[in-house]
Amino acid sequence: MYLNNKFIPQVQKLKYLGKIYDYKLIFRDHINYIAEKCTKLIFVLAKSTKINWVLGHKALRTIHTGGNLPLLLYGAPVWIRAIEKEKYKNKVTRVQRLINIKLAKSCRTVLSEALCVVTRMTPINIKTEESADLYFQTKSYIKNTE
Repeated sequence: MYLNNKFIPQVQKLKYLGKIYDYKLIFRDHINYIAEKCTKLIFVLAKSTKINWVLGHKALRTIHTGGNLPLLLYGAPVWIRAIEKEKYKNKVTRVQRLINIKLAKSCRTVLSEALCVVTRMTPINIKTEESADLYFQTKSYIKNTE
């Protein structure tokens, strides 16, 4: 393709508004990106809570719901179909499992579902679906009021 006599190269992926789109719209790269970013954030937060004993698990929960959760849920209506595949769902669940282990102060052998119950946090796949459903309901409500 050419635009103003300049060649436009074809790319395999594109980052636009914080979401990474690939040419097949699988969102594998986006899910890998947010999982890696959130994992780094969790380890930095866990390290800071060890250094500063003032921060407890309540502060870690607040930081997670204010920092990590928005990163995980950003653009969920766009990539919600990708999380239906088990391997992508596991990547996102793994991130929540890390924070739940830190919050519950438990060992790594506890099941993810049990950790969600102990920490009283909604599983991330359900939270993602809720976020997407809220968007679609709001969108249809705005369309009906116009």
